Amino acid sequence: MKTVVFDLGGTIMQYVGMPYSWVDFYYKGFESIIQKYNINISQEIIGNSVQMLKEFNPRISGREIEYSPEYIFTKVLEPWHIDIALQSCIEIFWNGLQLKAEIYPETTNILHTLKERGYAIAALTDLPCAMPDEIFKRDISELLGYFDYYVSSSVSGYRKPNCRGLQMIAEKFTIPITELIFIGDEEKDRKTAYNANCKFIRVQHARKETDSINNLYELLEVLP
Repeated sequence: MKTVVFDLGGTIMQYVGMPYSWVDFYYKGFESIIQKYNINISQEIIGNSVQMLKEFNPRISGREIEYSPEYIFTKVLEPWHIDIALQSCIEIFWNGLQLKAEIYPETTNILHTLKERGYAIAALTDLPCAMPDEIFKRDISELLGYFDYYVSSSVSGYRKPNCRGLQMIAEKFTIPITELIFIGDEEKDRKTAYNANCKFIRVQHARKETDSINNLYELLEVLP
């Protein structure tokens, strides 16, 4: 059975209006916690927490090891000295960002067609910094039924371009990692495939490059 692995964000879905790096939205999330619990803290403390969260952001730090949302929020909220359940703070932070997930129009059709053609389909995604897996999965709930195996950075413990996630997928389907076909939109996706020595297909929805396809329908022409 041929196995394809999809990156998610920017490849088959997106968060509408969100930039490459989300750091400008951190204040909004922290303000939601403050308003919910009527917390009286200084702008300096809020600024320090924003800076700490920035330092965890892999777009800035370049880290490959994944940290849990609980670990990150314990660190960034420590200066607040509040006695509020950590899970509540995490949920309120992410609700405060008012994210809107958009599945690309052709996504479900393509996934359905690949299933009919006998492909095994896996997902390999890096979660947004400090986002719980359950929140992300809730946002993509309509896609989960198409995946024979779902691996996030939380599941594997590593972020791309580390290829641990691809290793887990290859082990799951008991095939050599070199036989996987990884489909993504970013340079780090290409590097992940390179590190695994497997085939890579780049999808560029916004712009066409010489080494990419510009919509998911073209996958049906280039997949073996």
